[in-house]
Amino acid sequence: MERRLSYLFHWKRFILMFVSLEQGTVISLLEENGIVKGVHYKDKSGQLLTAYAPLTIVCDGCFSNLRHSLCHSKVDIPSYFVGFILTNCKLPKENFGAFILADPSPILFYPISSTEIRCLVDVPSQNLPSVSNGVMAHYLKTLVAPKVLPEFYNSFISAIEKKDNIRIMPNKIMAGAPHLTPGAFLIGDAFNMRHAITGGGMTVALSDVVILRNLLRPLHDLSDASAICKYLESFYTLRKPMSSTINTLANVLHMVFSAPSDPAMENLQQTLLGYLKLGGVFSSGVSALLSGLCPRPLSLAFHFIVMAIYGVGQLLLPFPSPKRLLDGAKLLWVASSVFLPIIHSEGVRQMFFPLTVPAYYRTPPKGKKI
Repeated sequence: MERRLSYLFHWKRFILMFVSLEQGTVISLLEENGIVKGVHYKDKSGQLLTAYAPLTIVCDGCFSNLRHSLCHSKVDIPSYFVGFILTNCKLPKENFGAFILADPSPILFYPISSTEIRCLVDVPSQNLPSVSNGVMAHYLKTLVAPKVLPEFYNSFISAIEKKDNIRIMPNKIMAGAPHLTPGAFLIGDAFNMRHAITGGGMTVALSDVVILRNLLRPLHDLSDASAICKYLESFYTLRKPMSSTINTLANVLHMVFSAPSDPAMENLQQTLLGYLKLGGVFSSGVSALLSGLCPRPLSLAFHFIVMAIYGVGQLLLPFPSPKRLLDGAKLLWVASSVFLPIIHSEGVRQMFFPLTVPAYYRTPPKGKKI
């Protein structure tokens, strides 16, 4: 044990010889002749400084102020999460979250400690009430509170009435569409976002880190920015299995569960819930996709097709009358109109045929060892 601690101590000393930590607020990228050379930043005292690096990795999250020059930064905000903490109540099933399918949008409850439960109310962006003048509290009490579980009601009302307890967070959606820029690289929510209803952002971000680490591992020299940029282009295809699977599921689930009242959409909602209730490979397969344990677009397509067959079958039973046939056709149309545009935005070729993408694999550029 002592020898192991000694090795760990020596490794920490070795790493600190080559790594220096600087804390500050990045103001902008430092660009010369189309190549990013580093960043301008302010330190804790407010002094404007410059840091130079052969490769700048931008990972400043969903509110990134650096992404505009590195990717197509069109951001959609379909809704906001209104969040607050509940106490003195328990979830119906311990250590599991609760999801309430309400009109006009879903409500989520999940534990964050042994005594606290976080509630997230999805509010459409076009109808977001103000917190400061009390309209939000009134909205939650009158429109949302009657739809929560009875065991949550008193704690729900108490949480709303607490001063400064309500927080609002935009749910942003942004496709990963990079501008290849020598010297700089985007990962995580700074580069690609999906609706937060499934909590998949950290899963995708950590997957990005692992993929980028594996690509950088064989490199010995980062001085040739153009060669490094071309080599790292493969990152955007290698990340697709994980990112596209989670992105598609998150955006589809939000569209389905927050859709306005419509018979065809209600049939789709019931189909999805009924499919999950089947258990076995059906529910476990979807759960594996949501959690990133099975980041396979083909598996996602399989579950979509099987779910569509299940939904149509439920509508046609016990006898396929003309009305039931029409309802089945409408279900297929609505499901396709939700699912296929999202697949298209992710890139059909990159998702399902990555080996045909020229940048799927790039040989690491040669350089002098450092």
